[in-house]
Amino acid sequence: MTLKTILLSVIDMSAIDLAQQPTGQPTAPPAGVNTEGLADFLRRFFAPLFLVIVSVVALFFLFTREITRFVQFIILAIAIGVIFYVPNIIEVTAKAIAGALGITGG
Repeated sequence: MTLKTILLSVIDMSAIDLAQQPTGQPTAPPAGVNTEGLADFLRRFFAPLFLVIVSVVALFFLFTREITRFVQFIILAIAIGVIFYVPNIIEVTAKAIAGALGITGG
């Protein structure tokens, strides 16, 4: 009885394996490198580094009492940070400006 059960389960497993095998031509692997999620990975990797560098340089300008350079640096860092953290902001802004000017695109 036990041997019969084992043999039946082995036959069932082999039948399932055969049913899952593709019967047509084998498909080729996808061409090129899979870069899905690469931008998010780089953003997560470089974001803390960017913030540390901005903080250190800002503190340097504050401690040396170069307020004008500090303000210029902070404005530049905010602009770069917005482009870095919100990458589609350029496309959205360009479409908004074009719409405000009455330019319709395809």
